[in-house]
Formats: sequence, C-alpha cells, structure tokens
Amino acid sequence: MRSLLFIPGDSEKKLEKGFGAGADVVIVDLEDSVAAANKASARAIAKSFIASQGQQTRPAIYVRVNDLSTGLTDDDLAALVPAKPDGIMLPKSNSGQDVQQLSAKLRVHEAENGLPDGGIKILPIITETAAGVLAAATYAGASARLAGLTWGAEDLSAAIGAHAARDERGRYTDVFRLARTMTILAAGNAEVAAIDTVFPNFRDMSAFEAECIEAERDGFTGKMAIHPAQVPVINAAFTPSAEAVKHSQAIVEAFAAAGNPGVVGIDGKMVDRPHLRLAERLLARAKAAGISA
Repeated sequence: MRSLLFIPGDSEKKLEKGFGAGADVVIVDLEDSVAAANKASARAIAKSFIASQGQQTRPAIYVRVNDLSTGLTDDDLAALVPAKPDGIMLPKSNSGQDVQQLSAKLRVHEAENGLPDGGIKILPIITETAAGVLAAATYAGASARLAGLTWGAEDLSAAIGAHAARDERGRYTDVFRLARTMTILAAGNAEVAAIDTVFPNFRDMSAFEAECIEAERDGFTGKMAIHPAQVPVINAAFTPSAEAVKHSQAIVEAFAAAGNPGVVGIDGKMVDRPHLRLAERLLARAKAAGISA
C-alpha cells in the first residue's frame, strides 16, 4: 500500500474518477466526507459501485466506516460487507481492543454473507483521540486482520483543543509530531505497514512532495491522499528506486553467500544484520510495487 485515496461514498461521479486515479487503495468514505443526512444513501451508492467493480483489475477497496462510538458502524458493515471490500478503515480507534471489537463484528458479517473468515482486513486510524495516541502500543497481536496503522491530525486537534496542527512554517507542532512518531513505532511493534496521514493543501505540490519524501525516509511505507493529483507523487516517493533495490539485493546475497553471519563486508564497508532486515523490507516493498531485483 503506497497510495490510499479517499473518495466520498455518496458520489458515484467521484467514485468513478477516483478508481481511475492509479492509487493502490481506494478508501470509500462513509465518515467525515458524508453529511449525517446522507449516510444511508452513501451506503447504497457505495455498495452498488463496489459491487460493480467485480474481480476486474482494480485498486484494493477499503471502506472507512463511522467510528464505534457513533452507533452507525453496524449499519455501515451490514450494507457494505456484502459488496466484498478488501478492508475496513476504522476511524478514531482508541486501542487494539477497538480492532478486536471490529474484527468480531466482521466475522459475523462474513459468515452471514458466505465470505472467508478473516478475509476483510482492518486499517485503524490510531491518533484521532488522546486515548488513541497513548494506547499506540496495544495494536501488536490485536488481530490477524490488521493490515497497517495510520494517523490523523484534524480530529486530534479538536479532541485536545489545539488551534492548529502546524506552525507558521508548515511543520507539525510537538503534539502532532508525537502522534506521527507513535504511529511509526506502533506499526513497527505490530509488524504492519505504517501509513502517513493526508496533506490537506492539495494545490501545494512542492510541499506535498517534500512531506512524502520525509515520510518515506522516516519509515512510512505509504501515504493517504485527498485528491487524485496527489496519487502519482505518492507512488513515486514510496516506490524504491532501481539503485536502492540493487543495493538491497546485494546485501541479501552477501549474507546468504557467507552463511548468514552477523556481519559481512560490502564495497569496503561492514554491514550488519539490521541492514539486512532493512534490505529485506525494501525488497518486499519493491516486489509489492511490481519491481523485480
């Protein structure tokens, strides 16, 4: 998952455009982008559109449901699980226990619709509440459905009363840098993908590209998008370069040839096992992106 594009679930026109944007994952949104009065119609539109995609070559489909505290999650799942989405995005997740609760609900809906048990994955947004940030470590082992972890700044701003998430230079303030950092660490602890949050100003492509590059540098493996124009920039930033793939393959081959010792020498430099693990992760990302070593 490099690029994950949000599309409002109540607009068939936007859904059609979004599915052709080249994103790895399309997130059909039933939450923030859909007004309360339109929730029911959004479920119907989203269900019909997802079902129409069938098994043709397409991006993975996740549905962002309304959070567990709203009382709307069950209606969202009842409407959308029959359309066979690949995953569910859970907003305002407070802990791994919320993932477990959603997993239990999904198991029932999968059984009722004749779907494989555990086939629908879960991607929680873990920093939209103060409790969620503080419980970041609880996702490890929470569910086999866990596909990754991601974070958000806007809802956290409202939850803690922050006037803004970024300073006058456009950089995240300390609280939000902490939320971002906790997401990377929590994903590493749970051994799942770390997905960076959205960049709201889709017209400032230069700043957006810089943020993508920084996110990839720091350990994120993908980023969410709010506009189709952002997708190519994300894909470029999170696709390993040919040079990086070649170097990583050389590290893996050197360790294998030496009998997997603790350290090997490559090009006059000593390379230890953490470098091997990093190389293996990069090669896995490259393979997922369709790049061969």
